[in-house]
Amino acid sequence: MMHRRMRTLLLGEAIVDLICERPVASIDEADAFVPHFGGSVANIAVGAARAGADVALAGAAGDDPWGRWLRGRLERERVATDWFRLVDGVRTPVAFTTVDARGAPTYTLYGDTIPAVVDAIEGDLLAAVDACGALVVTSNTIVGERERALTLAARDRAREQGKPVVVDPNLRLHRWDTPVEAATATRELVKGAFLVKCNAEEARLMTGEERPDLAADGLVAMGAEHAIVADRNRAVVRGGGLRLERAGREADVVSTVGAGDAFCAVVLAHLAATGFYAPAIAAALPEAVEEAARATERWGALA
Repeated sequence: MMHRRMRTLLLGEAIVDLICERPVASIDEADAFVPHFGGSVANIAVGAARAGADVALAGAAGDDPWGRWLRGRLERERVATDWFRLVDGVRTPVAFTTVDARGAPTYTLYGDTIPAVVDAIEGDLLAAVDACGALVVTSNTIVGERERALTLAARDRAREQGKPVVVDPNLRLHRWDTPVEAATATRELVKGAFLVKCNAEEARLMTGEERPDLAADGLVAMGAEHAIVADRNRAVVRGGGLRLERAGREADVVSTVGAGDAFCAVVLAHLAATGFYAPAIAAALPEAVEEAARATERWGALA
């Protein structure tokens, strides 16, 4: 079966992850930080581009040395930057990141470019949706009223044109007043989405279900065409006649930063290569689980 190569638009930010590359109990114990490319949506874009997908990032960073470093990395990774702006007077955000002995991260974020994203691309985003074949959104651009309106407008435009929408909740609870508020707002993105991909905790918050399989069923019941709930142990797929599970492999975990992004990037690349043919989710699952495991064995989301 032949499929037209389509460009996928991802909406979000790129940031600098400054990572302490040894496990510590708190930031007080960190003695050095190493810069890594970061930002969940940007990580997914780079991972998908490496896997052969045609992707574009709609977002912004500061017009400063870090912002230019991020944009240069995007361009070298062949992520289209037609709608990625460097904004004068804005400081590119950096996240001081530590991980504990289990590889679980803690972020201390300085700066926030989400308002700058809105200012920089508000007038161009719908045209960007028109120019692309699919859209990826997260909860990170629905916290404030303006970015929420912009995100929902982009989502609605894509759906009106029959274009698939992928939702990766990527819940960052420190950005919200309460977990309930975060989950409630993110549920608004689920209905009509071609695919919703969550980790187990995000799925629990959004559906109230502790078991990943029941949570995936719950996301489909909310209106997602397909749902993936993935954690370190397994990935569960539901919707569109798909009922799949794939166990994760044992990994020598140093950091879980970006593991979910690596998983999502592989699935997105397979879907884009097939014109968002749903069975591609099943075909992508073994590779996605393996790539997520590899991500936990390195420092930083990207090798």
